[in-house]
Amino acid sequence: MLERFADLSTPLLADACVRLGVPLRAAPAGVRPVVVGQRIAGRVLPARHYGSVDVFLEAFGVAAPGDVLVVDNGGRSDEACVGDLAVLEAAAAGVAGLVVWGLHRDTAELVEIGVPVFSYGSCPLGPVRVDPREPEALTSARVGGHEVGRDDVVLGDDDGVLFVPAARAEEVLATAAGIREVERDQAARIRAGETLRRQTAFDDYLARRAADPAYTFRRHLRRTGGAIEE
Repeated sequence: MLERFADLSTPLLADACVRLGVPLRAAPAGVRPVVVGQRIAGRVLPARHYGSVDVFLEAFGVAAPGDVLVVDNGGRSDEACVGDLAVLEAAAAGVAGLVVWGLHRDTAELVEIGVPVFSYGSCPLGPVRVDPREPEALTSARVGGHEVGRDDVVLGDDDGVLFVPAARAEEVLATAAGIREVERDQAARIRAGETLRRQTAFDDYLARRAADPAYTFRRHLRRTGGAIEE
């Protein structure tokens, strides 16, 4: 899946989801890779964090190669829940990356290890709590307002992190690739001197909208074959 994602981006995938009617589920803005340029793509391996690393070790015991550990730490900003040892163990288990709804630490070591880690940022403080564990600790994870699990895939790049139902992933990837080709063609034509307004017959759109206020630009793009927004 990472190979399929290599020439795409999360914005393209988001547009594909809109086009296909797949619900948009993204990690909150600010969840970014520790190292700029890192990318992730794989099946969600969920884990809810309660103050101890034991839940990660248990999750790694059922991990399949290429899974991405998705850590629900409630978006906390007072502690880091993932550090170098957890990431090294993830790599040993064949896990391809981590997405943390919260913070990480040991940044220098994570950069050296090279396994992609996405989080809100870093904090030197580790957990000093152990909270009661929920029955869903290893079956689902909350990331912002969304709940994800083993039936989902996660894809991330410098723009952020998206979650897509595994059953729709191939369709979303294929649609995103089609949108990419249209946008590349549009960009080349702009550079060659043909404005986007001309490409999309924008004057025609304005005239149609004046006659029919319900005529949207998205509808117009469907008619003209453009791909600016979905």
